[in-house]
Amino acid sequence: MTGPTVPALPSPDELLARANVVAIPMRVRFRGVTTREAVLIEGPSGWGEFSPFVEYDDAESSRWLAAGLEAAYAAWPAPVRDVVPVNATVPAVRPDEVEAVLARFDGCTTAKVKVAEVGQSLADDVDRVAAVRAAMGSSARVRVDANGGWDLETAVAALGRLAAYDLEYAEQPCARVEDLATLRKSLARKGIDVPVAADESIRKADDPLRVAQLEAADLVVVKVAPLGGVSRALEIVDACGLPAVVSSALDTSVGIAAGVALAAALPSLDHACGLGTVGLFTRDVASVPLRPVGGELRPVRPAVDRESLTALAAPADRQHWWRERLVRCLALLE
Repeated sequence: MTGPTVPALPSPDELLARANVVAIPMRVRFRGVTTREAVLIEGPSGWGEFSPFVEYDDAESSRWLAAGLEAAYAAWPAPVRDVVPVNATVPAVRPDEVEAVLARFDGCTTAKVKVAEVGQSLADDVDRVAAVRAAMGSSARVRVDANGGWDLETAVAALGRLAAYDLEYAEQPCARVEDLATLRKSLARKGIDVPVAADESIRKADDPLRVAQLEAADLVVVKVAPLGGVSRALEIVDACGLPAVVSSALDTSVGIAAGVALAAALPSLDHACGLGTVGLFTRDVASVPLRPVGGELRPVRPAVDRESLTALAAPADRQHWWRERLVRCLALLE
């Protein structure tokens, strides 16, 4: 597979002139994050987002910049559907907090529940999933996401217990692709009916196609930014030949719009997408935030609110850190 394709690159000075660094407080802790930092880039085609997590190295982060530049300077593939179904996202909260979280996702009939959180137990996971199932009813779809947090033995045991709540699938239960392949066989042998989805094994891998080659997943979870853009993500889904779910990387509405563009352009879409996470922020950068209405999002280019950019501007030291990172990653794309 080739690397991400990007439009003609701006100069460092031009990119910095178009960059706005924001720091957005979270309503609840999510993936260890309490404040989400991002760079928003205003280009001739609209707004793009550059927001790799702070621990990612420049090589990995440069793919996120490719996605942001595609959004700001190029055109996305044409949509084949007008609406995209969206799932609710439930962080690793206590069971008594579940209903309040679900209330932020208007009309969503699918929920993704975070499990395998550091410092929590399997019992915590079971209680949380049980609370989600009770709140949403038997007809809702419930999936879990371990972010690769279980070893093989723990994954088999955990999914054996969580299967009682009729899981749609388990996302990245183990970190290694080889373990995912073994897990699928172990679950089938034990009669545990939980499909396996690959996320990190797609977006963080040098060769995302190994998941399909090793028969390590029943479906793939794709995210625009880590894969280098909407066009590149479409290529990877096509090459994998597996059903795809589009998810966000805890993006602002600018990044969510790219995810919706990908979901709207997929040849087929059988699962709700994880693109409703703007509700996890205390405030968003868009004039009209991309939050699901009736459990759906529509492909649009959000207008960024200048007052919000000012109010959410990151402190000076973080501005400097992100701008240096931006230039380093641009050099890698060149």
